[in-house]
Amino acid sequence: MRLFFALWPSPESAESLAGVARDCALRFGGRPTRAETVHMTLAFLGEQPEVRLADIVAAANTLAFAPFDLPLDRLGAWRHNRVLWAGCRAAPDALSALATGLHAVLAQADVRFEAESRPFNPHVTLLRSVPASAFPVSTPSLVPRVWRCERFVLVESQRLPDGAGYRRVAEFPARG
Repeated sequence: MRLFFALWPSPESAESLAGVARDCALRFGGRPTRAETVHMTLAFLGEQPEVRLADIVAAANTLAFAPFDLPLDRLGAWRHNRVLWAGCRAAPDALSALATGLHAVLAQADVRFEAESRPFNPHVTLLRSVPASAFPVSTPSLVPRVWRCERFVLVESQRLPDGAGYRRVAEFPARG
């Protein structure tokens, strides 16, 4: 199973961000993220044996966090992987604490995954496969949006001909 933990927006927030993705695709090219796949990755676990699923879910269930607001107020682009993304000028401390806490409980449960060597960089991918000729991308301003984070999810990623398909395996509501 190819797994990751993510924040998943409300349908309204997802559609709003997918609209930004479609507008940016018209301007720069690339493949826009579909509303049903909009998310912010907290921890990418990669391939995991199905027999470890219960341990992964149990570890995540130990994590308590309070609901928080996530302001998405800027667009950016990364040439090296040809994506355009939405992110935060100043990420809330609660977001960083959630990602760090998730990595810690997974490590305690001996769930093996490639932890990022770079610091957590909260972003929502809006466009993939942006043409190299579009760089450097002069990103338009983003009308700020606030995404209320009241849960995180464990997701199975499946490769499909038209991009990734996601199946939510478990949800972890805020508490604490």
